[in-house]
Amino acid sequence: MPKKIKKELAVIILAAGKSTRMKSELPKVLHKLCGRPMLGYVLDLVASLKPARVVAVLGYKQELVRKIIPRGIEIVIQKKLIGTADAVKAGLTALKGFKGTVLILYGDSPLLKKQTLKKLLDYHSENNVDATLLTAQLKEPFGYGRIMRDKYSGICGIVEEKDADEVQKDIKEINTGIMAFKKDKLLSNLGKIRPNNRKKEYYLTDIIGIFAKKDYLVDGLKIKDAQEALGINTRAELAKANSIVQKEINEKLMQEGVTIVDPASTFINFGTKIGKDTVIYPFTVIERDVKIGKRCFVGPFAHLRDGVRLADDVTAGNFIEMVRSRIGAKTFVKHFSYLGDSSVGANVNIGAGTVTANFDGQNKNYTVIKDNVKIGSDTVIVAPVKIGRFAVTGAGTVVIKNIPDKAVAVGVPGRILKKR
Repeated sequence: MPKKIKKELAVIILAAGKSTRMKSELPKVLHKLCGRPMLGYVLDLVASLKPARVVAVLGYKQELVRKIIPRGIEIVIQKKLIGTADAVKAGLTALKGFKGTVLILYGDSPLLKKQTLKKLLDYHSENNVDATLLTAQLKEPFGYGRIMRDKYSGICGIVEEKDADEVQKDIKEINTGIMAFKKDKLLSNLGKIRPNNRKKEYYLTDIIGIFAKKDYLVDGLKIKDAQEALGINTRAELAKANSIVQKEINEKLMQEGVTIVDPASTFINFGTKIGKDTVIYPFTVIERDVKIGKRCFVGPFAHLRDGVRLADDVTAGNFIEMVRSRIGAKTFVKHFSYLGDSSVGANVNIGAGTVTANFDGQNKNYTVIKDNVKIGSDTVIVAPVKIGRFAVTGAGTVVIKNIPDKAVAVGVPGRILKKR
């Protein structure tokens, strides 16, 4: 992006809304895509633009939303949720003294790409436009504001779906809501917007008609991939967006040298780190904050939850679950096992059906299994407990006490049979 745009760019992120159509008490922007709040993707996108100023407008349950807002972003609260124009007006209070381009983004548009915004901003700057809209062409535009054009094909207004007549509803070009403005023109005209609509809200889209009547230069840039810029308002749209983000995550990992046998049945959260030549088998779920080393085999039907760390050459096989656990190099956890709150050493063999009983009804307790241990099938390890190096447990053992190095433990409860 040209330096001129970087220096003269401010971004206002609108993230005040409820989850009305999602039927949720959670703020809409905190609903997750691949384990991450959708607002997080927008915040990353904004950071990539390197704007001079960033303002986040919060409202509904703002105390929850502000927890994921990084330092350096100014937060403004929209006291009453009475429309996007009022939200932008609130955002502009934090931009006193700023001169340049103001880009309006939405916290529920996580699929938007940097290249798209770069094109929009470049077009806005190079053509000295007062307001530049990002538009899209949809075969079925139901629910979206329609772009109104005059007889010269110039943009002269936007009409929302709920306020459109039958002729206007036939228009296929829609407003994505993403707009770039000259700050002075935006500020001086926001107060002219009136709630002349069915919901009695102040629509930011009404400013386009105001600009057109004043003969300000209004233009639009049509996006090629419409779904990239569309907001998420329903659970169905959230699921669709999740599939898109998941596909991107899986493709990136495969480009980096990871084998994903069936991407369509593999679910990997944002931020997961996986080393080269690791193989992920179908029906595997990998949640947030998981790191997997090189040459590992994971799945099928594996569930790796937060805090899992697999060193190189680990096998985490069929129907296993792990959470908050570290697994050492060349360790095998092959079948039907649960490892929670555990530290497992290198060259350990975990037999089928092994369970770490980490919860005592009040607290999560920790299990330590040292290097070169062999855990027999159906062993239950009642934490907190430590199992020493080269130790062995017999099939069906219930471990309730520490097992020293090179010891063999059997029985219920487990007892030391001998030292090897």
